[in-house]
Amino acid sequence: MMSPVRILIADDHALVRSGLRALLQRVEDFEVVGEAANGRDALRMVRELAPDIALLDVTMPELNGIDAAASIVRDGPGNTRAVMLSMHGTCGYVRAALAAGASGYVLKDSGIDELEHALRAVARGERWVTPTLARHLDAADAGAAGDRPPLTPRQREVLQLIAEGNGTRLIAEKLAVSVKTIETHRAQIMERLGIHDVAGLTRYALRIGMIGPD
Repeated sequence: MMSPVRILIADDHALVRSGLRALLQRVEDFEVVGEAANGRDALRMVRELAPDIALLDVTMPELNGIDAAASIVRDGPGNTRAVMLSMHGTCGYVRAALAAGASGYVLKDSGIDELEHALRAVARGERWVTPTLARHLDAADAGAAGDRPPLTPRQREVLQLIAEGNGTRLIAEKLAVSVKTIETHRAQIMERLGIHDVAGLTRYALRIGMIGPD
């Protein structure tokens, strides 16, 4: 008997998580082992549960899905693959996800049959992109960084937290570092991006999909 495909769901909407769990639990050989409401909780649960697949929303608070995928691939237990489930249907998002190490990208308006096919393909070690998106991807640059900014993973974390309206002291507490360290990161982010105010950083994070419009 084959072992079930163990799946972690990460989405900041409780109803979406509940709906996905209900759908996936009805699929033979699928087991939902946990749910996370943001990217940071998803990383913690990946380390604790070592699922076969982390199914990640792209736009999540604390840490977005693309950066969470990069951390899972870079620092995870080694056999967890990341699949993005997103409402964003532009090639830039797909390229950014693939560049981060994601093994799949599925649109939220896809049917359960496609999601099942995608998860099974990724579990076999293959890559899956929603066919309507895949047709628009240039194979030569499908692994390019796309719209991802030229920042380190830590700087991306800090940028997202700034854009979400967190103050320097609160960001330092969330990341367990000093206020001075966060101030240094913020200065470096502004220098690298050529943006010198928080409003500009927020607009930038919104434009590249790091945060949602709400």
